[in-house]
Amino acid sequence: MELKQYLLEKRTIIDQALHEYMPQMSGPKEELFKAMGYSLFAGGKRLRPILCIASAEAAGGNHEDVIPVACALEMIHTYSLIHDDLPAMDDDDMRRGKATNHIVFGDAMAILAGDGLLTEAFKVMSCPELLKRAGAERFQRVIEIVAAASGPHGMVAGQALDIRTEGKKIDTGLMEIIHEHKTGALLKASVTTGAILGGASEKDIKSLDDYGKNIGLAFQISDDILDIEGDSEKMGKPAGSDIERGKNTYPAIHGMEKSKIILREIIDNAIETLEAFKERAEPLRQIAEYIIERRK
Repeated sequence: MELKQYLLEKRTIIDQALHEYMPQMSGPKEELFKAMGYSLFAGGKRLRPILCIASAEAAGGNHEDVIPVACALEMIHTYSLIHDDLPAMDDDDMRRGKATNHIVFGDAMAILAGDGLLTEAFKVMSCPELLKRAGAERFQRVIEIVAAASGPHGMVAGQALDIRTEGKKIDTGLMEIIHEHKTGALLKASVTTGAILGGASEKDIKSLDDYGKNIGLAFQISDDILDIEGDSEKMGKPAGSDIERGKNTYPAIHGMEKSKIILREIIDNAIETLEAFKERAEPLRQIAEYIIERRK
């Protein structure tokens, strides 16, 4: 399997669906929807929805089983980026090679654009087609997982802890909690919901959930490393910003060499969890390796 082609095919499917869920709006709501679309269609990797699809495929399903949830995950991720970039948080001017949302539309509209994407995500997931396809029990379970990963038990908690620990020395345990919540929670939810909607057994859901947990932590460690070694032009945002803000990262606590060893171990653990899925999980295996190799 060629990962580059796989990612392109799935990203195309996701982008087409996102345009259907988020059409251009005219009239009094035009500016708000323009701000929402500005960040949503700014050229992201679509990693979360792709993981959702790949997990469903590993479970024996397909992209049609998960499209509303896959798109909702991307909307939630985009909302988090808009809010992370705000002056009151990370105060970033560039994202994906473009001016951040608040630079273009102002702080207030950026906040509202993030709010709009978050709530629209749950509207997209609540579609009758998904309920009919998944069944009430799996449908409810998926909504609960996404809500938990997005809110004060997941991503929001991670961001709060990240802000409150800037410039402070913390131990590895607290740093892992921050990483697992801020970045890991939604990535893990992407994999787990894909497994559920793809029809996986409870045993297979657990295996894919473990994969998602490892991938979530690995992605953030990779981000920590890229912030030091990455190319600002390729990443679409300035390198070195974590150091400037005094953020707690793996390289800051463990050093670069040990951080790379830890990252390799976590990726190996993730791949191990996929053994029972054989060739159906090949995209997930290659995505795990991609996390180490990526440059943006």
